[in-house]
Amino acid sequence: MENLLEIKNLVVEYTSIKNETKSVVRAVDDVSLCIKTGEIYALAGESGCGKSTLSKAITKLVKPKSGDILFEGKSILKHTKEEARQYPHNVQMVFQNPYSSLNPKMKIGEILREPLDINTKFSKNRKSAIIKNALDDVGLAQSALDLYPHEFSGGQRQRIAIARALILNPKLLIADEPVSALDASIQAQIINLLKELKESRELTILFISHDLNVIRYLADRVGIMYFGKLIEENYTTNIFNFPREDYTKILLSSAPTLA
Repeated sequence: MENLLEIKNLVVEYTSIKNETKSVVRAVDDVSLCIKTGEIYALAGESGCGKSTLSKAITKLVKPKSGDILFEGKSILKHTKEEARQYPHNVQMVFQNPYSSLNPKMKIGEILREPLDINTKFSKNRKSAIIKNALDDVGLAQSALDLYPHEFSGGQRQRIAIARALILNPKLLIADEPVSALDASIQAQIINLLKELKESRELTILFISHDLNVIRYLADRVGIMYFGKLIEENYTTNIFNFPREDYTKILLSSAPTLA
């Protein structure tokens, strides 16, 4: 498989001010990794290790200090205006909390139509067909279009968020802790949905989570992050059965096991 995304020596820093003293926090520290077309690559690690910051750099929500991010061999940091306009068609994100990631004042139809209105010049009929297909893919009825987010359960809201991410037919879907805010029974449904969408839509998925049981079930390869660094990377089976780094061993030993 070819590399869809390649990250080279990426550094992302934040400036914080405490007691009028300015300090720099290196959230991502010289990270390099590749995500192959058609795979599910999982990033694991404790909260604050840099997983989400890395995903925000990939989606251009934060600007790296140094390093590079290549999508299909081209640097996203050197995009032309046209390439920058096209980028949202290729890379989309599902955020952690479906309660806050959907605009409560917009109906579901408006939420799903908005990316098409901003990024395409499709006809009204084509937009409607795309929206219908996205809802079908996530297992929601068309009647959902006339309702507001508060009229749905957490799991249904996350399905809506996934449908919104699929609207532009991306090649890479970034799922940042997409089930951590959901009940255990609903988590399984969303995880299975992502696995199905990977096959049906030929998606590549970057899955970010601290839940190692979910990662073991879902991912093809795993990267372990610790204090901003990628300290270990391997196929999922090898990570779980033959971890090399002490931190990885501690992380695996602390994960709850299912009886």
